[in-house]
Amino acid sequence: MLDANSSQTCGKFRDLIKENRWGVYAVILGGILAVSTASIFIRFAQAQAPSLVIAALRLSFASLALAPLALTRHRAELAGLTRRELALGLLSGVFLALHFASWISSLEFTSVASSVVLVTTTPLWVALAAPLVLKESISRGVWWGMTLALAGGILVALSQDSAAAAGASPLWGNFLAVSGAWAAAGYLLIGRRLRERLSLIPYIFVVYGMAALVLLILMAAAGQTPFGYTPITYFWLIALALVPQLLGHSSFNWALGHLPASFVSITLLGEPIGSIILAFLILKESPSGLELAGGACILLGIFLASAQPPAQTETRQ
Repeated sequence: MLDANSSQTCGKFRDLIKENRWGVYAVILGGILAVSTASIFIRFAQAQAPSLVIAALRLSFASLALAPLALTRHRAELAGLTRRELALGLLSGVFLALHFASWISSLEFTSVASSVVLVTTTPLWVALAAPLVLKESISRGVWWGMTLALAGGILVALSQDSAAAAGASPLWGNFLAVSGAWAAAGYLLIGRRLRERLSLIPYIFVVYGMAALVLLILMAAAGQTPFGYTPITYFWLIALALVPQLLGHSSFNWALGHLPASFVSITLLGEPIGSIILAFLILKESPSGLELAGGACILLGIFLASAQPPAQTETRQ
């Protein structure tokens, strides 16, 4: 347990981060580096474990790691959640579960390059949903970005050689990756609303816990089990929970309390770049020319659709 001096130190650190926007950007950069490892850990785990098992255990391990802190230092805040806040947290968890179920499954069928680029189209769907959810208008930049990203998506869909070498059905894998992006958009939009009122640990504990429960139910319905795998498989699953999930995704969740959802989502553009580099170095997957061209169009389209000056917002830490 933290003593008084440690608590004061943490408080001073939070104040420094809040006052210095570069501190927020540093947290986001660390998150990008962490989430870039996800596709590599998943590929190693898929040597034995089904995708639903990987997704379910990723969120389960993350929830268990958070439980001691959430249930001790944040028990009062959890107990004080309103019905609306709890419902939104549960809904956000459902979207997160669908995101991981779709995206992790996509890595069985297509290349890392195609999968991570397509799942990173999340900001486009955030921008399109903004008029309905956040009452924001769609700018000309969003339409240009959507057009460019659509062209890039067509190029990625046509890049069968590299993707087929890495997976059995690249078109299906690409569709699953896009489905993961749709679900992630809902997760981010709801998270933006909740993070204005909830501190980070209670928020992610509720969301990760609900996502884990949904995935465990889906896993059981599919007749799959979380038991009986080799120690190295569990090592990759634990690494997946600790590095990209707790360090990576939690960094972005924290940033949602300080920056607009559209700006946080655009920072995820760093993930495909890091993942493609790691896939080339570790998995020996070389993206094709069409994948590179399509990926560049998609990333540029996302930038055009989502770029805006970050604005500070008041929220709980």
